[in-house]
Amino acid sequence: MWKSLLLLCVALTAGAEDGLPRNTSPPNAEVYIIAPADGAKLKSPVTVRFGLRGMGVAPAGINMVGTGHHHLLIDVETLPALDKPLPKDDQHLHFGAGQTEASVELAPGEHTLQLVLGDQLHIPHQPPVVSEKITITIER
Repeated sequence: MWKSLLLLCVALTAGAEDGLPRNTSPPNAEVYIIAPADGAKLKSPVTVRFGLRGMGVAPAGINMVGTGHHHLLIDVETLPALDKPLPKDDQHLHFGAGQTEASVELAPGEHTLQLVLGDQLHIPHQPPVVSEKITITIER
């Protein structure tokens, strides 16, 4: 049993500069927000629909080549480290069940939304698959 566990640990860290495994993304991979549109004025809750081209969606914990799951960044000015697991908090939402849309409660005012695709361990791919940032306004 210990030998199997040791081999698994070695396999997970092999080739990783910082000790964390990195999955590669194809050069044509693209993640994007289908809805809402950039500049939209909406009422909360907002349904955010996630788009993905050149890769597939798989739940967290599932290691399949060419797949990942969505993370929605809300009002994040600077991207988090893209070589480590993405944070999980009110501004960094994880959709590890493979969801392709979410209903999000937002306070009135202006908000930014951005997607990052993460692998089975919530680590962005190499190179990272990150959407353009959009801005929406929530009306009272």
